[in-house]
Amino acid sequence: MQKRNTKNNHSVIESIKNNDSNTLKQLYQSNYPKIEAYILKNNGNKEHAKDIFQEAFLSVWKNVKNDKFESQNDSAIHGYLYTISKNKWLDYLRSQHHKKTVVVSKINHFEAVDTNLYENDDDILKEKRLDSIMHAFKGLGGSCKALLKKFYFEKKSMMIIAEELQLDAASTRNKKYRCMQKLRTLASENNK
Repeated sequence: MQKRNTKNNHSVIESIKNNDSNTLKQLYQSNYPKIEAYILKNNGNKEHAKDIFQEAFLSVWKNVKNDKFESQNDSAIHGYLYTISKNKWLDYLRSQHHKKTVVVSKINHFEAVDTNLYENDDDILKEKRLDSIMHAFKGLGGSCKALLKKFYFEKKSMMIIAEELQLDAASTRNKKYRCMQKLRTLASENNK
């Protein structure tokens, strides 16, 4: 492998712009372990690390190709890739935190009207709530069912769901919110 001349500082950036497969492969392989270690230390797993790194790598590649990466210093590209990966992971964690909040609070929102009857028997109460939610879920429209299944059961990220639905992320979040509101309404109607 030929060593890069330090006088030609923009060689890696130029190689990326030219889609040089060896440079792209080297950039990927030399940076992935750091990102994987960061994500594993911060509540992630190897699948998360692969997904986040691929998204970040693609973003860096696009930004370099579109001249949005200002530095001509080869080492800066590594820091840039790390920063984008870290920010994407933090965004994902925030969405995960939101998911957990919604999932945990979901049961509270659908609490049965006559809960005092079952104060001493949590299992019966949880089963009744779950039955109410599942019955309400059956009454949802097909697109809401599909979106909520992808999010809650398949554990897909909002970004992936947005791509699958061919919507932008904000529209997808709004649609999910409206679907949850509809589900809450149906569940409370079933409890009356």
